[in-house]
Amino acid sequence: MIAESIENLHLIEQSAKEFAQNSILPHVMEWDESQHFPKDLFHEMGHLGFLGVLVPEAYGGSGLGYQEYISIIVEIAKVCGSIGLSVAAHNSLCTNHILSFGSEAQKHKYLPKLATGEWIGAWGLTEANTGSDAMRMKTVAVKDGDHYILNGAKNWITHGKSGDVAVVLARTGDLLDSRGITAFIVERGTPGFAAGKKENKLGMRASETAEMIFTDCRIHESQVLGVEGEGFVQSMKILDGGRISIAALSLGIAKGAYEAALKYSKERQQFGKAICEFQAISFKLADMATKIQAAELMTRKAADMKNHGESVTTQSAMAKYYASEICVEIATDAVQVFGGYGYTKDYPVEKFYRDSKLCTIGEGTSEIQKIVIARNILKD
Repeated sequence: MIAESIENLHLIEQSAKEFAQNSILPHVMEWDESQHFPKDLFHEMGHLGFLGVLVPEAYGGSGLGYQEYISIIVEIAKVCGSIGLSVAAHNSLCTNHILSFGSEAQKHKYLPKLATGEWIGAWGLTEANTGSDAMRMKTVAVKDGDHYILNGAKNWITHGKSGDVAVVLARTGDLLDSRGITAFIVERGTPGFAAGKKENKLGMRASETAEMIFTDCRIHESQVLGVEGEGFVQSMKILDGGRISIAALSLGIAKGAYEAALKYSKERQQFGKAICEFQAISFKLADMATKIQAAELMTRKAADMKNHGESVTTQSAMAKYYASEICVEIATDAVQVFGGYGYTKDYPVEKFYRDSKLCTIGEGTSEIQKIVIARNILKD
């Protein structure tokens, strides 16, 4: 049974690897330079099951677990962090929020479209002045008969412009009340729902990040996820799983940078020998390999706990914190191994370097992860 599970994991990993090499790699720099979000590519990934990894087959998904999910993100991120980020956000945020807290009617309506890539999902929690301080959000939803009137704006939203449906968090109660926030499913095309500014980013440039603006947007009460007032609590649970995604994304970028540096170090000659033969370079590579293995073990442990229905708040925060930080370190060292060539766009490490930093910020900064970890270990 275990051997069969490992074989299936390898098959899924190989499928994602081949797709990344054939369908993503040839376009990486073109999409990065133009900040093009390749929506058609996501329709292709939907057909392969990459956009509904955790969704049961009954709702049109792949019915897989977090280990397979990690492998898919890693293989894609090894080639392009931007695409890996979008796959992670689609699966773990919008889709998983509906899967985890939606009614049967909502699941049957939205999950098949999201899982197959017919629709792209977005998730709106962050606002301009409320990143980590989500309970101060200014977006409000006021009850009006059997509808809610939604007003406000969400910032830094993956697929904020191109997403077909969004899970949106809005205040329905008092400021700072953790039971005063509600989650809504809002479809693109709903009157009063518009896209705003698209961000011009340092890295992850092919993963669209944009504002979502709501102006007297009428949402029927049937679009509430769970019950009114549960949105903040739901979001914290969704972020626990989402942090495993970002750990996997970090791991993929780190592996991509390391593998590029390792290959180059064997080819690049200086003073009559390959630069990997110099201790300064070989020790750098040894550090990279060690950090990657540690990050993978932490991430896989979080995935195993999640698959078994255990609380992963501490473990996912640890995995996300460690993996994202070593991702930046490894991408930086990879540029150093390449020397001057690493600072050009002719080689992949400058993009890994730019993409890596977002991992320490998105879905909770490293500082927030340390707060979460400290709070939980001090409770014990």
